[in-house]
Amino acid sequence: MRCSVVRSSLKDFTYIYLQEDQDFDDLPTELKGIFGTPEFVMNLELTPQRKLAHADIKQVMQDLTEHGYYLQMPPKEDATGLLDLPEQTKKK
Repeated sequence: MRCSVVRSSLKDFTYIYLQEDQDFDDLPTELKGIFGTPEFVMNLELTPQRKLAHADIKQVMQDLTEHGYYLQMPPKEDATGLLDLPEQTKKK
């Protein structure tokens, strides 16, 4: 499965994975508004065996198939300042 990854111009560490045939302009208006201008990061080939640094590959692939995109939110910091695993949030 091929996808493109774009970074938010408004929110640090926030990315959207877009299915190969999906365009940023096709996303929900509310999501585009809080995401800001998309900044292209890379094109990526996803497989179930691939590891992603801050997202579950199976969830990413499922969201791409069902919704055409996957929203990756920034990781949260715990009380000791170490990073937790990132929250995975999707908006319909």
